[in-house]
Amino acid sequence: MVKLTPELIQQCVQHINPVRDRELILRGFKIPVIENMGATMDQFDTLDLTDNDIRRLDGFPLLKRVKSLLLSNNRIVRISPTLPESLPRLESVYLTNNLMADLHDVDVFAQLPRLEYLSLIANPVTAQEHYRAYVIHKVPQLRVLDFKRIREREREAAKKLFKSKSGKDLVKAINKSKAAATFVPGEGLPQGKAKAQGLNEEEQQAIREAISKARSMEEVEKLHKMLKAGKIPGSKNGEDKDDGNAGEDEAEDEEEAMES
Repeated sequence: MVKLTPELIQQCVQHINPVRDRELILRGFKIPVIENMGATMDQFDTLDLTDNDIRRLDGFPLLKRVKSLLLSNNRIVRISPTLPESLPRLESVYLTNNLMADLHDVDVFAQLPRLEYLSLIANPVTAQEHYRAYVIHKVPQLRVLDFKRIREREREAAKKLFKSKSGKDLVKAINKSKAAATFVPGEGLPQGKAKAQGLNEEEQQAIREAISKARSMEEVEKLHKMLKAGKIPGSKNGEDKDDGNAGEDEAEDEEEAMES
């Protein structure tokens, strides 16, 4: 893993891409966390963060110029609700082959008025019932979803679905599931303990893995309580050995469509 430092940002390849946008290439470094992006000085239209190890899409300062994010082949499970405030001019987001699993994960895209292109191919969320209809309904400004143009008949069908009782029930169920997604690894850990003990790389990785394996609200709450008590999943101070093994590993979708 490589830390995303201002020095790395300055040393990486910068070029004018085929659509005449200025692009910064940060691909293939196995970067785990997006940080220090202020070092770009908001001089780029496209940020290429493909083939890294990013788990959460956040960490951006206000960058008014950025129009496109390339984030395929990461491990993204969560998108910060502040993303639209940080990147208000986003027009395209490519998240092919990540780990987004719940329909409510796409809600944040509704707050990006310029967003027209979105790819979630090879994310677990695409297997959810009514996935495409929900995204079309929730993010009406989209023109192309998963490299497939959104037709007017699809918009009408989505509108009809979510006006029906079954559609309204689906929205209620999706909203209920949001509670589990509000937990962030390390959030709620007492500051005194965090500073006194510190978290080494192994402990941080244990927390990330435990959260990614949690499959229910009960498991997430259990982990939350452990961390608030200063316990690390899978470590000697964790009383319950099962705490660090909640659920099984996410199975990555092997199919990766790369249509143009």
